[in-house]
Amino acid sequence: MPTTARSRQYWLVKSEPEVFSFDHLVRAPKKTSHWDGVRNYQARNHMRDGMKKGDLVFFYHSNAEPPAIVGVAEVVREAYPDSTALDPKHDHFDPKSKADAPTWVMVDIKAVEKLARPIGLPELRTIKGLEKMTLLQKGSRLSVQPVSPDEWDIIYEMGMGGA
Repeated sequence: MPTTARSRQYWLVKSEPEVFSFDHLVRAPKKTSHWDGVRNYQARNHMRDGMKKGDLVFFYHSNAEPPAIVGVAEVVREAYPDSTALDPKHDHFDPKSKADAPTWVMVDIKAVEKLARPIGLPELRTIKGLEKMTLLQKGSRLSVQPVSPDEWDIIYEMGMGGA
């Protein structure tokens, strides 16, 4: 019996623009960079178990005024050990993580396109169809989170100049 191909999934990743912005990603070699430093187990599990090559990702600037979705990236390499966890000189060092049994992973993402206009958090809160979006839930601080196909379509259309 033939197996069906996995459907593309959608994600949102958060970064403070002064630390690593969408523009930094665009300027990276081949518009590609690793997404490292995630130190939350649920976010790590999304990267390790959920993110697959070809999935699309909203790039969200957190700690900005206003916080906003600003671009689209694509997962180009699936989860692999986060080397920053093993480097004692790195801010993301984790002494409990081991090379032969890594606690933390990273993925590689590639910039696809900047949105025609950023979609700010205050605006996202007012959009019909986004009420259940993880980003908008009280206390949601995950740096990597799923986005439903319907949420993706609504936000992408708005960000590219639609409704």
